[in-house]
Parts: sequence; C-alpha cells; structure tokens
Amino acid sequence: MRSTITARGQTVIPAAIRDRFALTPSKRLEWIVDPDGSIRVLPVDPSPVKAFRGMGRQGGATQRLLADRETERRLERSDSR
Repeated sequence: MRSTITARGQTVIPAAIRDRFALTPSKRLEWIVDPDGSIRVLPVDPSPVKAFRGMGRQGGATQRLLADRETERRLERSDSR
C-alpha cells in the first residue's frame, strides 16, 4: 500500500490498515527509524501503564537502548555532512 505526503507533511493511512488496527481520529502513532534505515509506524497505547506492562520480562532493554542511540548517532553524523 502507498500514500502521498502533502505539502503540510500529512499522509492518509489506507482504510484497510485503519480498520485492521482500529486507528481512529486522535489515535497517537509512534514513528521509529530502524538501524537499517527503514521506518516503522506503531499505534501508541493511551495508557502508559498498559504500554510498559511486561517490558521487564522481555529482556533486551539495554540492547534496544544502545541500538537506538547508535541509530541516532549515525543520523546525526549523516546530517552534519
């Protein structure tokens, strides 16, 4: 599926995706740039308690943090060139 970005930086989420993930107006989304340069868009749970419940059991929080920091460094380096 594809969409276009408007001059104001907006885009339309295809109806099939909105329906599948119950995305409604005012629903918040998180944009993530992965180390390989791909972009992921995830719905954000409105309850911070629900969003973090069980995170400690998954492990790897330190690795995720380090990977995110490395991605940020690479982006900063490429922007400064």
